[in-house]
Amino acid sequence: MNKLGNVSVGGRNKVRIMGILNTSCESFFRKSIKISKLHISNTIKEMETDGADFIDVGGMSTAPYLSTTVSEKIETKRVLDAVKIIQNASNLPISVDTCRASVAKIVLENGVEIINDISGLKYDPKMIDVIKNYNPSLILCAFSSKTVTGNHITVTKKLFQESLTLAKKAKIPFTRIVLDPAIGFFRKSGKGSFFTKIQSDWLERDLLLIQNLKSVKQHHPILISVSNKSFIGKLLGKENPSDRLFGSIAAEVVSVINGADIIRTHNVSQTKDAVKIASKLSRSHKGL
Repeated sequence: MNKLGNVSVGGRNKVRIMGILNTSCESFFRKSIKISKLHISNTIKEMETDGADFIDVGGMSTAPYLSTTVSEKIETKRVLDAVKIIQNASNLPISVDTCRASVAKIVLENGVEIINDISGLKYDPKMIDVIKNYNPSLILCAFSSKTVTGNHITVTKKLFQESLTLAKKAKIPFTRIVLDPAIGFFRKSGKGSFFTKIQSDWLERDLLLIQNLKSVKQHHPILISVSNKSFIGKLLGKENPSDRLFGSIAAEVVSVINGADIIRTHNVSQTKDAVKIASKLSRSHKGL
């Protein structure tokens, strides 16, 4: 049985919801930024009431089109402060969105159960040792530090295999690994350090992956994160992420029908309702 933290995922389990908590003031989606203790606590309680199964905390924006890198010290403080507030407000499993070993080590020492590494364990060479020592559940994103070419499905599967090999080296059971096809992180160019360079159209890549989620699963649950992302703005002609709610819900519904097991979202309440209907209407109907 596959588990993320203490929550069963994938297979016949219902589609799970991961609520996003951004503590980075550089985040592309301003409405999602929560910094004060009261805001974080109230947001977490609301997410739990609305049906979130996990909370994913980020302390540094990694949007590829923004220059948003902060020091490890700043990222650590932001995330650790938020983790402690969440632990006092809720019993939901906590995922921390980081690819830095020092950040991962500190939050794992403080009771975090899941590391969400958008580099798929490839950015920080020290991450393997940290993962091996603390044995968390993992979310591994498709990522390469080099330019990739070829069929997007084949490339994504290859990048996943590289990360799974690293996870095996860290002795993480495959039953505690979830894969994320990294929607929005494959670009021709960018200002950040955390995107995979491609020569082809990034919009075409994102759409193709969402349409073919079952093709890249490789016997692992799939997490999809499309909430308010650029491809939705591109398709709808909406530059402001705050105007992308309905597009986000539509993309999440299609993702569920196409095989997503976990939806990572800024909009827990709306996504929960949409996922419930999508799961009922999907041919691969999951328990509710």
